[in-house]
Amino acid sequence: MNKVLLVGRLTRDPELRTTQSGIAVARFTIAVSQNFTNRNGERGTDFINCVVWERQAANIAKYCHKGSLVSAEGRISTRSYDAQDGTKRYVTEVVCENVNFLSTKSENSNYTPDVPDYAGGSTPSAGESVPTEPMETADLSEDPFKSFGEEITLTSDDLPF
Repeated sequence: MNKVLLVGRLTRDPELRTTQSGIAVARFTIAVSQNFTNRNGERGTDFINCVVWERQAANIAKYCHKGSLVSAEGRISTRSYDAQDGTKRYVTEVVCENVNFLSTKSENSNYTPDVPDYAGGSTPSAGESVPTEPMETADLSEDPFKSFGEEITLTSDDLPF
């Protein structure tokens, strides 16, 4: 089974293109924190290339931007092609079947994307501005469950199997 589920932040604005037959395709990269720490107590980050097609591609390009928190569900795909210099290049990416926007509406409310609507809309007019300041991110080093309640300790005798 080839199934991938990622949660992370976009490292740059999605790149929206259309195929010769008019199908929308968007490419983006998600920064995903690793579950373990190194010797210095720092968490590493993986940068995962993703591609999404059709209506979801247009929605991602329209509503997501660098720093947006998303979850992406799909499959790993590998392919190769011959570059202009004659070398063979290999690509591994996640082909997304479902992408959910996890940023709050207020985090995205001041952002006006500079991409056309999938149905043929227009880009922002000359009077509209596109903010360039970075979005605030949550401090991931702090335990979000520290005030959740008391710790529960289970022994193997407590388990029914």
